Amino acid sequence: MNRIKNVLEYLETSEKLYPDKIAFADETSAVTYSQFAAAARRTGTAIARLTAPGRPVAVLGEKSVETLIAFFGCVYAGCFYVPLNPRHPAERIEKILCSLGFPAIWAQEKYISLLPQQSAEQNLIRSGDGTPDADEALLGQIRGRSTDADPLYIMFTSGSTGTPKGIAVSHRSVIDFIEEFSKLFDITCDDVIGNQAPFDFDVSVKDVYSTLRNGATMQIIPKKLFSFPVMLTDFLIDRKVTVLIWAVSALCILSTFRSFSYKVPYPVKKVLFSGEAMPVVQLNEWKKYLPDAMFVNLYGPTEITCNCTYYILGKGPYTDVVLPIGKPFPNERVFLLSEDGKAIEEEGVTGEICVSGTALALGYYNNAQATAAAFVQNPLNSVYPETIYKTGDLAYYRADGNLCFVGRKDFQIKYQGHRIELSEIESAMQSIEGVERAVCLFDGKAERIVAFYKGKVGQSDIKVALRKRLPSYMVPHSCVAVDGFELTENGKTDRRKLMEKLNYA
Repeated sequence: MNRIKNVLEYLETSEKLYPDKIAFADETSAVTYSQFAAAARRTGTAIARLTAPGRPVAVLGEKSVETLIAFFGCVYAGCFYVPLNPRHPAERIEKILCSLGFPAIWAQEKYISLLPQQSAEQNLIRSGDGTPDADEALLGQIRGRSTDADPLYIMFTSGSTGTPKGIAVSHRSVIDFIEEFSKLFDITCDDVIGNQAPFDFDVSVKDVYSTLRNGATMQIIPKKLFSFPVMLTDFLIDRKVTVLIWAVSALCILSTFRSFSYKVPYPVKKVLFSGEAMPVVQLNEWKKYLPDAMFVNLYGPTEITCNCTYYILGKGPYTDVVLPIGKPFPNERVFLLSEDGKAIEEEGVTGEICVSGTALALGYYNNAQATAAAFVQNPLNSVYPETIYKTGDLAYYRADGNLCFVGRKDFQIKYQGHRIELSEIESAMQSIEGVERAVCLFDGKAERIVAFYKGKVGQSDIKVALRKRLPSYMVPHSCVAVDGFELTENGKTDRRKLMEKLNYA
């Protein structure tokens, strides 16, 4: 079997095997594999006539079949796609476009107003602007020059300087991960994957590429249904969804609202979750009503292509207090390092999770400094170059060799499945007129972000201003005015003293 070097081979193989099968469907539309591939090639031709291969293309559209076609149009054009979330503030979208050098943009008509003036009309492809016919010769020339090390997409995450960081991931990394993911969890052409994650969140990568690799079907679940658990359950049953690859918080919507007493989504056979620690009570609620389903805890940051460890749970209720993040995926090396760069192999000793292997991202786009700080030479290897990614996450080994997550080692937090730099929120607050200084903390017990600030502006005014600058999940639950900030002996803000005030925030 020839080695796969481009994700389009997944699409084209399934197009040949299942031309008339539904590949992707949203609330109002559906496309077969042949329709999807043809539309992607037409869109790819339009993009290739606008911008050169090897360039980013920003895609601004709602979670829909049409937006997925745009992604693969970018890939056919030899470019890499950058999902932009239309629910994010225009200011954040502009920062992302600026870091990309204001590239070509594909946008749905109703969201064009979110784009900055710097995005010139000549660099814009409007939805529906694909060519009548694909230029197969042009697309073939582009494909012939491609390699598996080419970027496939960029996902933007929170940045410590106030500017989002773009994580560039190659075809090779996605193929390496999806091959093992599909085999481990037995994703087949008979599966229907229920997509929960936004397209700018890398959980969705597992949905999209597991679908294409295996000739499965992906049902895009409307975001609004997650506010109506009964309707969400009906959707899963009506669309015959068999696989859920969801964030923990999304799964908990159904279990905490007792939705299973209404109906059980009986077609579901596999439940894979990540992003946060799954509460054991909620996990057992799912296991109670779906006793024969496979349940898997997944762990990994975007920088290592979705996930690097997994833990498959046994049948019946889970009775331990801590749910492990498990063992490494095949072809990935996951290990713990001490503060002084030594390997930790003993049971129960906490260290930083580090990862190496083909699935590592290319680095941060247009940000050499951040890349050099996170993607480093393995300190355990002094004889040849071996890049590892230092996650900043802490864990320890159980007696059985499974890893257990502890928390973060810096001011980055994990909240609602998103990794957030608290300093980005602080930067946004300090850009508000009347705010002199801001310090953000995460209250892990209450699962909330709390901001302390010095200035003559009200909490409600700060929140209004922040909603124009940050995604909703980054806006603090509380903004507490203080007269000043105490310092440690080293002259740094005494965050421990602020943490003691959280009970009163």
